[in-house]
Amino acid sequence: MADCARKGRTRDSMDKSITLPPDEIFRNLENAKRFAIDIGGSLTKLAYYSTVQHKVAKVRSFDHTAKETEGDPLYEISVQEEITARLHFIKFENTYIETCLDFIKDHLVNTETKVIKATGGGAYKFKELIEKKLRLKVDKEDEMTCLIKGCNFVLRNIPHEAFVYAKHADSEFRFQNTHPDIFPYLLINIGSGVSIVKVESEDKFERIGGSSIGGGTFWGLGALLTKTKRFDELLQLASRGQHSSVDMLVKDIYGGAYSSLGLTGDLIASSFGKSATTDKEFSKEDMAKSLLHMISNDIGQLACLYARLHNLSRVYFGGFFIRGHPVTMHTITYSINFFTKGEVQALFLRHEGYLGAIGAFLKGAEEDNPNQYSWGENYAGSSGLMSVSPDLNPMQRARSGTFDMLEMDRLERQLVNLPLLQDPSSYVPDTVDLTEDALAREYWLSCFEDALDGVVKRAVASQPDLPQAAERAEKFRQKYLHKLQTLRHQPFAYGSLTVRSLLDTREHCLNEFNFPDPYSKVKQKENDVALKYFQKVVMSLEKLSWEQRQFALVKGLLAGNVFDWGAKAISDVLESDPEFGFEEAKRQLQERPWLVDCYNEWLERLKGPPHKCALFFVDNSGIDIILGVFPFVRELLCRGTEVVLASNSGPALNDVTNSELQILTERIAAMDSVIQTALKEDKLTLVQSGSSSPCLDLSRLDKALATVVLERHTDLVVIEGMGRAIHTNYYAMLNCESLKLAVIKNSWLAERLGGKIFSVVFKYEVPFKSQELKQ
Repeated sequence: MADCARKGRTRDSMDKSITLPPDEIFRNLENAKRFAIDIGGSLTKLAYYSTVQHKVAKVRSFDHTAKETEGDPLYEISVQEEITARLHFIKFENTYIETCLDFIKDHLVNTETKVIKATGGGAYKFKELIEKKLRLKVDKEDEMTCLIKGCNFVLRNIPHEAFVYAKHADSEFRFQNTHPDIFPYLLINIGSGVSIVKVESEDKFERIGGSSIGGGTFWGLGALLTKTKRFDELLQLASRGQHSSVDMLVKDIYGGAYSSLGLTGDLIASSFGKSATTDKEFSKEDMAKSLLHMISNDIGQLACLYARLHNLSRVYFGGFFIRGHPVTMHTITYSINFFTKGEVQALFLRHEGYLGAIGAFLKGAEEDNPNQYSWGENYAGSSGLMSVSPDLNPMQRARSGTFDMLEMDRLERQLVNLPLLQDPSSYVPDTVDLTEDALAREYWLSCFEDALDGVVKRAVASQPDLPQAAERAEKFRQKYLHKLQTLRHQPFAYGSLTVRSLLDTREHCLNEFNFPDPYSKVKQKENDVALKYFQKVVMSLEKLSWEQRQFALVKGLLAGNVFDWGAKAISDVLESDPEFGFEEAKRQLQERPWLVDCYNEWLERLKGPPHKCALFFVDNSGIDIILGVFPFVRELLCRGTEVVLASNSGPALNDVTNSELQILTERIAAMDSVIQTALKEDKLTLVQSGSSSPCLDLSRLDKALATVVLERHTDLVVIEGMGRAIHTNYYAMLNCESLKLAVIKNSWLAERLGGKIFSVVFKYEVPFKSQELKQ
């Protein structure tokens, strides 16, 4: 969200001379192409595609055939330019359309673009203006087709796109997991009238019904009743009204409830019923509220009837009438709950206002087939969902003159569900939803704010020779701090607020200011040091008895996981005591019994037949991966278990990336025949997870990883670390055995879980079906 500076304005007129900061609104316009526009009755939504040039950290192995000298680094790190695709969507009032078109014309460099796709009722009205200003031919697209294409796109690519509105709950927005198969669904588009559309696939949809009684009816009758001409003002009146002053209720007729028919006394028996029998003036607020209920109830009943007729449980509402207004969402929700007795939920969309523009853009970009890619919301450039209710939001923005933005980055890899999820439709990655837990929300927002100085310092230190690093780091600080402040007041801005989303937003902001891997040099140094101790650790393990070795391997995994720069308690130690090492970490661990202790069950399982294949989601570089994970993996290989190591595709904190892991594995194989043989015989495989996050979403993984998991008949999943196994996936249910292990390196979280800092979670789970088979 960016507020444009504007001169004084009256209620009915608005000065169009506004200042538009290009780096905040029309970003990367110099590389823009393929424009689309959706012009409604009051809002314009502009879409364009751009190529974004940004820094990426690359690692490349040195030639180690020559004799190495002490202190030679394991690999070199270089920062290179990379070009990626980005979609931009901007929403603003029609009042500013001429100024915005002038701005685009002045900053548009790409002259190859000849056509702009247009949809919406205003596309005809502004056709000549657009063609004159931008010198682009306006190509009109069907409004409903664009709407459906846009809806499919956001449901497929934006987790927590859909939400249920609960007015009186602690969290007014309750975000829903999108089902892996988004079809079929019912879309109720409430504009001037109502269109009810059944969507069965990407290209198959049908308008199965509708009504002439919609948003235009509310606006028109409302204007006649209250003399209020502005739609938003009419809704504000309704939010303050009491419909029971105007409506005739069941109790007004029967003196109470009509129990034999199941009708409560407060139920509306007749909208505006009292106006015929009461000789008094009704307030504008009460009439507006009665009218809103009347129209919402009519639409709600229609929606329910069509949903039942076509056996559809997913019903999404959108259109001008909704537009994120709490009062309309509440009345629609109430109506749906009443008519279906709670069997169907009214679902709303975070980016409902952008659907037409997204669809028009997709129509213009069909030759590039954008649906073949996965896309992800760029939190650094998106303004997020904003409450428009002044009484709910103390940071209420003025709706007029405000520009909302949505940015979507094309991901390098297509993302899919982990095939081993028990029920992908009910899978929730995050353990705690901070939108619903005020105490946890305040703690984690403060925690990330307190850690900001350290992140800025680390970012500058990672680029000592690059110009303006300190200046860019300060811009990062301000941007991320602004995001945190927004989330304090609007925790629902980007869907469910979680530790994962806070971490991911920070990574997005770092990338925005060209800090692609602030911990690259730290990881390089820690990897170099840890490699020197690998053979010593393996030798010491081989001297132990089988049972002693199994415990030592688990303890080594846990000790390695202590080395996490994402945990402030640990980063403070590592900053002040660089000599803090593997053995010291072991001594810090909680003694058994652990906070969650399934080690005995795991040990008994190891006495049985080996697993076919283990999928291991790894965590940190250095001691964690080299002295913790690899000895554990080596033991699995010796048992006859194939191993797939899944690491991040891109950098996040000090987590090991796939390119780094490739080099580390090569070096370890040169020292260890077990690893070397496993690589040669294709029993040890390295894959990218598709993620660039310290956490893990098992519903958005690299398609190649999913293929390997199926081909190898994976029957064990190991998830390591606080981010992947505690903040996310703690309750994830899989179709195979799983190990979730981590050391709790945060005092507040440890106490909340009933432990202390360095408490251990070792969670071994067997799916119910497997347990039945064993019996």
